Amino acid sequence: MRKISTNNLHGPSLPDDTTVHLVLDLALRIGEVQMASGAGAADVTATILSVTESYGLPHTEVDVIYTSISVSCHRGTEAPPVTAVRVVRQRSLDYTRLAAVEHLVRNLGPVEEAHARLEAITTAKHPYPRWVATAAWAGMAAAVAFLVGGGPSLAVTAAVVTAVIDRVGRVLNRRALPFFFQQLVGGALATGAALTVYATGLLPAVRPSLLVAVSIVVLLSGLALVSTVQDAISGYNVTAAGRTVETVLLSAGLIAGVALAIRTAVHFGLEIRLSDPLPPLISAVPMQFAAGAATSAFFALACYARPRALVAAAVSGAIGTAAYGLVTTFGLDPLLGSAVAAAITGFGGATMTRRLRIPTLVVVQAGVVPLLPGWTTYRGLFQLTAESDPAGLSTLVFASGIALALAGGVVFGEYLAQPVRTGLGRLERKFAGPRMSGPLKPTKRRLE
Repeated sequence: MRKISTNNLHGPSLPDDTTVHLVLDLALRIGEVQMASGAGAADVTATILSVTESYGLPHTEVDVIYTSISVSCHRGTEAPPVTAVRVVRQRSLDYTRLAAVEHLVRNLGPVEEAHARLEAITTAKHPYPRWVATAAWAGMAAAVAFLVGGGPSLAVTAAVVTAVIDRVGRVLNRRALPFFFQQLVGGALATGAALTVYATGLLPAVRPSLLVAVSIVVLLSGLALVSTVQDAISGYNVTAAGRTVETVLLSAGLIAGVALAIRTAVHFGLEIRLSDPLPPLISAVPMQFAAGAATSAFFALACYARPRALVAAAVSGAIGTAAYGLVTTFGLDPLLGSAVAAAITGFGGATMTRRLRIPTLVVVQAGVVPLLPGWTTYRGLFQLTAESDPAGLSTLVFASGIALALAGGVVFGEYLAQPVRTGLGRLERKFAGPRMSGPLKPTKRRLE
């Protein structure tokens, strides 16, 4: 009796087994790099499907959760599927690696050659020395200090404190200390430095509350807020839940460090008062542009972005900061103003990154960094710890609302930019969905 081939009526026509395994391994490793760099689950899924489709695997199922990626290739009714799994163990913000992987996906060659190129990307060193990243974090802190109305003294002090925190964090990371405790140490060092400045009176021009607020912005900037909201909106609830738990845990570590330092100071009799009013962004529009641009550019540099991406990030930060200042001038509250400014940032970032061949995630995440609620977070913590005021809890909830408004606004702005990015003339055309990394449109698959 003649056996019916799986390449005929009972399933798709596929390459040989060796090629199938090579393609699935390539797709999984590409998805791993994206996940480790902060890309959303929808982006990772779309990229993997694009890779498998390009190499002749027309029916592939992808399951992405926060810590692992599973890919299964359907081979018809007479042959078992080929399934592969890869665990995402390490995460690091290396935007050069993310951009290189996107370039690889856009220019796939023979699968063996693609494997070699991916191996070169993943094993390459960072494009800048580690001290450049430390200097970038310090520069970002100085830019945020000017953004909230501080002078040169605050900028220099914030830069020095941030550089020390980064180097201490680097040492703790080499010793495999969990990130929760690294955030705790960072918050405690920032607050301890501010309390030292306050107690000694060495720098009377430096407002300790602003120094802590600036440090909080820097420590919050590395959290995957945008990807978390993107996953939730895209329907990847398991991944969104995992990212949410990590974000909450790292934020809790930061909060614990700040609270610990404040409570220690109160315990030893240091009288500290929260007399500073809520600082608005600087009113001069040119200075807003400059400070916002510098904040975003330094953040992108700290994440090892290439020069072209640095320029795009600076433009995004300038637009977002100026938009926030403009809408709040017209009477919008900080929550709604943050959402509107983030939407503008997401729209602008998405429209310019595709032409420049830069991952959208790099630009939009850098663009909202200047708007992170560092001061509001510190104010709530101070009310709860130093003043024992229950109102601090509502202040912290308000700070969380601002962070969610920023992330949601970015995703919505990117969603609105889809017709512009794809060159469509009709808004009625179905949207492809929010995309921060990888191919813009999901790969179409036929049902077998």
